[in-house]
Amino acid sequence: MNDYIVSLIRTWVPIGIGNALAWLALHYGVVVDADASTKLKLGAAAAVVAGYYALALAVERRWPGVGRFLVALGLQRTPATYDKVAR
Repeated sequence: MNDYIVSLIRTWVPIGIGNALAWLALHYGVVVDADASTKLKLGAAAAVVAGYYALALAVERRWPGVGRFLVALGLQRTPATYDKVAR
């Protein structure tokens, strides 16, 4: 698998899991006022995603096997490099 695909997996897995956690919080426990704006909900989702990703990377440093599962659903490698995309 090339580095580009690996980098996409390592980016989108935390985003998907973070959004799922934010959705669960909104639907099963965290009460949001009916007048709350979409921006508030999007901001909350972004905060959950960022928090999840930071926690998953910290776990990956301490326990690589567990961290790989949290960040990339068990993908066994990280990209060798992150290349710039030509425009």
